[in-house]
Amino acid sequence: MLNPRLKKLLTYLRPHWRQVALGIVSLLIVNVIGVYIPLLIRDAIDSLSGTLQFKTILGYVFSIVAFASIMWFIRMTSRVTMFGVGRQVEFDLKQRIFQHLLKLQPSYFALNSIGDLMNRATSDVDNIRRLLGFAVLSLANTIFAYCFTLPVMLGIHVSLTLLALAIYPLMLIAVQLFSNKLRNEQKDVQENLSDLSQLIQEDMSGIALIKIYAQELNEILAFKGKNRNLLEANLKLARTRNLLFPIIEGLVYISLLILLWLGTGAIGQEEISIGDFVALIIFVERLVFPTALLGFTITAYQRGEVSIDRIESILTASPSIQDEEGATVLPPELVEGKISVQNLTFVYPGGVRPALKDINFVIEPGETIAVVGPIGSGKSTLANVLPRLLDIEPERVFLDGCDVTQLRLKDLREAIAYVPQDSFLFSTFIKNNIRYGDPLAEQLEVEDAAKQAQIHPEILNFPRQYDTLVGERGITLSGGQRQRASLARALIVEAPVLILDDALSSVDNQTATEILGLLKSEANDRTVIFISHQLSAAATADRIFVMNEGEIVQIGAHGQLIEQPGLYQHLWKQQQLEKAVL
Repeated sequence: MLNPRLKKLLTYLRPHWRQVALGIVSLLIVNVIGVYIPLLIRDAIDSLSGTLQFKTILGYVFSIVAFASIMWFIRMTSRVTMFGVGRQVEFDLKQRIFQHLLKLQPSYFALNSIGDLMNRATSDVDNIRRLLGFAVLSLANTIFAYCFTLPVMLGIHVSLTLLALAIYPLMLIAVQLFSNKLRNEQKDVQENLSDLSQLIQEDMSGIALIKIYAQELNEILAFKGKNRNLLEANLKLARTRNLLFPIIEGLVYISLLILLWLGTGAIGQEEISIGDFVALIIFVERLVFPTALLGFTITAYQRGEVSIDRIESILTASPSIQDEEGATVLPPELVEGKISVQNLTFVYPGGVRPALKDINFVIEPGETIAVVGPIGSGKSTLANVLPRLLDIEPERVFLDGCDVTQLRLKDLREAIAYVPQDSFLFSTFIKNNIRYGDPLAEQLEVEDAAKQAQIHPEILNFPRQYDTLVGERGITLSGGQRQRASLARALIVEAPVLILDDALSSVDNQTATEILGLLKSEANDRTVIFISHQLSAAATADRIFVMNEGEIVQIGAHGQLIEQPGLYQHLWKQQQLEKAVL
């Protein structure tokens, strides 16, 4: 029965079986010619014992050169083909990993570091590429070399052949003894490389914070520690490899010495001719290279086994949020924007305390709702539940009467424009960031969305205006500019439902109030839900949901809630007092 990892390798190769077959057939022809050339040399040497004719010798020379040239050409074909298959598998795997990662829920990335995932998609895939290029080529070459060479050697002299190859079982024992050690040490190398990649990724993303707190030295020391761990893991692996390979090569060359020792006696007793003896020496030397490569092949396989496990751990991760079989189709243009929530309770995986507890409400189409409450009261969790960024139970959240867990995800998320707390921008032009949800949007549409988000005048002041590069994660923009650019990105798609998760926290109260007032006046039938700690902005909403410890404790308009004793009145008075003090 095949090893599960070997089955995976065959699965990777299956789409490219024609190229693999061509490469293997080419190797087969190479090895047939490789066996025939020593026999030509044998015949040429033996012919020297008779009448020496220059024409005959010249014929042998031309024949050997011709066959060697053909063998070189076909060998190059096999190498190009097999290495090309490795590159194609590398391309396929990277594509599969990236597509699969995009299907996984956000919580998966909270549990798995970005640096480690990047390392698996690059370094580990590269190991698979080497395995399916170099290792498969070497293994096929070794098998063919033995299958064609050994019978010919036995045909020349059985005992000499067996004695020359008697040492080879010791080589296989040595390989087996080192097998598990190589695998474990290779795993340590990959894990240490992932740790180092994660540190680099975090430090490059947080470079401003490192400089603000003058922590360069601490980060250098942290990097030095992880880099040293990687160095030690690599040196440990190198020591094991450098111990194994000389053992393998030493055992191989012992067989050549045995042949030289005993072969001369066989010639003296006329059991074999000089030509046969030379042919045996060439055949033994011919087996040296494939046998020595066996050690490198084993190392590549050990490395590949670790990488297969690491890659498959991504590909076998099942998305907890995906389309159900027969999911309901709801075109965004038919969505009115009514949202109903019934008895919604949500607990984060591994958690005990509910982040949302028995939530019930109905939002009518075109209504503007503000959600307020203390930090950790469940506001962002509620915002993430509505577009199904979190896995919830069926029959809890409804869009226009349709259970969101039964809706096709594409339709649900096209119907909801969501601006999260983290105003992420891509490292491209600001206009491309704004039209990310609608890449074909015209310049006038981009500018109109920017005007609604009140960032248009500031963009015009940039040196290249809408063609300004914003840098990685929008680092060249201020926090308020990033938030308003993210808002413009949501507005341009004109979704029936707009959710703002504290998306104006870096904008002053007056600007935030103006933006929300503009959204409310121009929303038409758009349902707007905005989470905010700025109660003066929330006061413009049709209704306000007040949350505390995962529950909605108050619902009403600003005028009603300000008169009711409760959390909202307390928060409002507290905010007004802070304004007076400032």
